[in-house]
Amino acid sequence: MLPVRRVLAPNPGVYTLEGTNTWIVGNEPSIVIDPGPDVPEHLAAVAREAGPVGAVLVTHDHPDHAPGAVPFSELVGAPLYAYRLAGAERLHAGQRVRAGALDLTAVHTPGHTSDHMAFFEPGSGALFTGDAVIGRGTSFIDPPDGNLVAYLRSLKRMVELDPRIIYPGHGPVVLRAREKLLEYIAHREEREKQVLGALEGGPRTIAEMVEVIYADHPKDVRPLAARSVLAHLLKLADEGWAERTGKADDGPWVASTPRTCQRCGRRVKGRARYCNSCSLAMLQAEG
Repeated sequence: MLPVRRVLAPNPGVYTLEGTNTWIVGNEPSIVIDPGPDVPEHLAAVAREAGPVGAVLVTHDHPDHAPGAVPFSELVGAPLYAYRLAGAERLHAGQRVRAGALDLTAVHTPGHTSDHMAFFEPGSGALFTGDAVIGRGTSFIDPPDGNLVAYLRSLKRMVELDPRIIYPGHGPVVLRAREKLLEYIAHREEREKQVLGALEGGPRTIAEMVEVIYADHPKDVRPLAARSVLAHLLKLADEGWAERTGKADDGPWVASTPRTCQRCGRRVKGRARYCNSCSLAMLQAEG
């Protein structure tokens, strides 16, 4: 059985639930995932629990996961790996990070952020998901670095791994990993239907849509809900199902019908007249 321990960072909040989960995987040496905020007492507690450390990994560069990574790696004398973090070695998709008998595979899972990585241990089926999947509630997608299209692809990629247990960036361990991932996909599909439904009555601002879609949610989550609705609208706009009216960021959105390429008849993105293939062909012909 894969030895996994958690040290909870002292940073509870709306975004972080009880706090950031710092995961210690394996023993002598261990791998530490997401040292969290740069709080000396927390980093010292992680170091005591971890013992000898072979590598330090960061899922993404948000301030509740990454600031403690460099000081922690210096504290324990272990190499630091991340996709996008100053002071870390660049981590690549598919890269294997070893520490003693332990071998974790890096999986690029953009969507929550463009730099997001998950870590998979095939033998046990353990998947360390950072903020791509959390133990309670749903992940927050905040454009422009957050991207819903990329996030849905990442969820499907994680389903393909067939994990058995999820160790999330926040909240409790998820014992039914595949079920949780499919639940996340279904939730996004349902939210998209709600956004489209909100547009059926005519132009709507994001604030107006949030009032309807999140009517049974506490008011203090409305700002987060607005960013989530924006993520859905940007996806729908890319597919041709919605568009913003006017130039103001807070202006109304309306439902639309996907357009087709005027040259070949295939669907185009947004308000483009030609698909990418035809645009390229015409440019080459002109050249």
